[in-house]
Amino acid sequence: MSSKRNLRAVDANPCLEESDASSKCLEANNFQKDMCGFYFHRYKVCRRFWHTIMLERRRDGVTPAMPTPEERKQILASFDKLPY
Repeated sequence: MSSKRNLRAVDANPCLEESDASSKCLEANNFQKDMCGFYFHRYKVCRRFWHTIMLERRRDGVTPAMPTPEERKQILASFDKLPY
């Protein structure tokens, strides 16, 4: 059994939508990275946000450390706007 997580699985990657948007931007712009900075930034902020949540849950003894997709929806709904 592999220890690698499937990063295409929504359970393992809460920023799958942002990752896909970055990839689509690159493809649409002939892989010119300078054209996709907005998408890269949004993905980076998304990863940082969920990493912080995961660390807090670990610290508090909550399992699983990464919230489930349903929990993530509830967490995001608690904000006035998307935090990333």
